[in-house]
Amino acid sequence: MAGLKDYLNTNVTRNREQVEHHVREILKLIGEDVEREGLQETPARVTRMYEEIFGGYAIDPRDALGVTFDEHHEELVIVKDIVYYSQCEHHMAPFFGKAHIGYIPSGKIVGLSKMARLVEAVTRRLQVQERITSQIADILDDALKPHGVMVVVDGEHLCMCSRGVKKYGSKTVTSAVRGQFRGSPALRSEFLSLLKD
Repeated sequence: MAGLKDYLNTNVTRNREQVEHHVREILKLIGEDVEREGLQETPARVTRMYEEIFGGYAIDPRDALGVTFDEHHEELVIVKDIVYYSQCEHHMAPFFGKAHIGYIPSGKIVGLSKMARLVEAVTRRLQVQERITSQIADILDDALKPHGVMVVVDGEHLCMCSRGVKKYGSKTVTSAVRGQFRGSPALRSEFLSLLKD
C-alpha cells in the first residue's frame, strides 16, 4: 500500500482551475491586489496545499489499516504521540496535536505504523476533534474486534487561539473508550499512566 502522503485529493486536482479562480476571488473580496508579486502564485499554491491537506478524502480510513495478523498477545498495546494536523470544519482553520491509541488484542493485531496511517486518513479532511477521536476508536474496534480500545486526542485549535476568544495555548482533550475500557477504571488508569512516560 502506498504511504498516505502519496494520496492527494483528486477532486481538487480535477477542479484545479475552479479552485484557483475562487481563491483569487476571495483574495479580491478581502481587499487584496491579486496582481502584486507576493500573491500572483498564491491561488496555485493554495490549490496544491488543498490537494495534500485534504488527502484523507482519497482513502477509506479503514483501508489505512491494511492487513491484520493473527497473534495471541492479549495485553495492552499503545501507540502514543502520533502527531496530526487537521482543518476545523467550522472555520477551515488548522488544528493540530497528538493522538494516543491503545487496544487489547483478541487474536488480531495490526502493524504499528498503520495506526499513524489511520490517524492521517481520519484527520486529513475537514473535521472536529470529537469525531476524529470516535472514528479512530470505532474503526479499530470494527476492524480488529479487540477486547477494548481507548483513544485520547489532544489538540490546539487556531479557531480558538487566533480568533474569537483568542485563548492562545489552550488545549482540548477528547477520549473514546470501547469494550473492556468502558467498565474498567483500572485499565483506563493504566493507559493514561503509560501516556506520561
